Amino acid sequence: MGIHSRAATCAAVFGLATLATPAFADDAAINSADTAWMIVATALVLMMTIPGLALFYAGMVRKKNVLATMAQSLAAVGLVSILWVAFGYSLAFVGDGQWIGTLDRWFLAGMTMDSVNPAAKTIPEALFMLYQMTFAIITVALVAGAVADRMRFSAYLLFSIGWFTFVYVPLAHWVWGGGFLQTMGVLDFAGGLVVHLSAGIGGLVAAKVLGNRHGYGAENLAPFDLSLAVIGTGMLWVGWFGFNGGSALTASPRAVMAITATHLSACAGALTWAALEWSTRRKPSVLGMISGAVAGLGTITPASGFVAPWAGIVIGVAAGAVCFWACTALKVRLKYDDSLDVFGVHGIGGITGTILCGVFAATAIGGTSGLIEGNPQQVLIQLAGVGITLVWTAVVTFILLKLVGVFAPLRVSLQQELEGLDISQHGEALQ
Repeated sequence: MGIHSRAATCAAVFGLATLATPAFADDAAINSADTAWMIVATALVLMMTIPGLALFYAGMVRKKNVLATMAQSLAAVGLVSILWVAFGYSLAFVGDGQWIGTLDRWFLAGMTMDSVNPAAKTIPEALFMLYQMTFAIITVALVAGAVADRMRFSAYLLFSIGWFTFVYVPLAHWVWGGGFLQTMGVLDFAGGLVVHLSAGIGGLVAAKVLGNRHGYGAENLAPFDLSLAVIGTGMLWVGWFGFNGGSALTASPRAVMAITATHLSACAGALTWAALEWSTRRKPSVLGMISGAVAGLGTITPASGFVAPWAGIVIGVAAGAVCFWACTALKVRLKYDDSLDVFGVHGIGGITGTILCGVFAATAIGGTSGLIEGNPQQVLIQLAGVGITLVWTAVVTFILLKLVGVFAPLRVSLQQELEGLDISQHGEALQ
């Protein structure tokens, strides 16, 4: 990630770049410190999905759906990893087409121990590929939280294949791989648009298409074990240091600044959400605090490598307040059943953070000025990025769900939902 700040301004002609030859640098010097840091960052981001997200999500569903929820995260790791190597990496990060990349690295063809990607000239290309893979994995896994407790596992697999191919890969290219949003100057350091907004909108559309869970709004759908969710939050929080800090793609002061802003935003988000619950419900819940922390982490993501640490605190406060509103008042008003608040936390957080990046961007940090430094146009550019990402994700997600529904029922039967997805989909259950 963080490619916007390092890649040269794209001068490619609009259109598919299917015949272009990738401009891989042969004279780049691979730096051992950068390589060591990016190996660690890659491991940290993978940890965010398994076990981080798996525990975070599993702790918030009912006991009868814990294993099924974990299975979705595990399946995303295996499925997306293979697809990324097969064609995802090449289409997202090879070639300079404005709309999509090339297939020159199909199944990593031509990749050597010494080759590098132009976006990360001081680390091996294979490491850059792996690092970007972990982002694709967690984005696909995030979407599943919106339809927890009711989506058929076979349908989830088919949907994930399509969503990865037609939503994630194009967005990654548009924003980070030399596509038209990067050319426009959209700032997204580590995934406010590509990861969080896309997952949030994808989850919202999926929740609406599948419909509410049985008993939603009438029965107690309380989490099975919030202690699992707290442990998962801790792993996500630590993993986010690799998520945002690693997006500098170097062991550099900018990576440290990104990590600092990330941590402060998470702290501010958790405290803000807790304070709002305390004032409105008389008690700050553990679920609220971890939700606020994740909201702060997701919201700072697009801005982390562009803003000063103090701005991370401001963005974290905004994240806690706006995402709290989205997960309570907005959710009730719109009457959608986003099981684990993927849209309220990640979708709204992604929008908020992307826009605020245009406000607080500091030239001294990321080389681009924002509204506060006298560049109001950056806010408009950020808004354009949000709008394009939102519309593309919503339309494609809806079409994919309808297509998948032709081949496999999207939702389990009422009887299967009542007995739990652990038994009905996997033949296992917690004792």
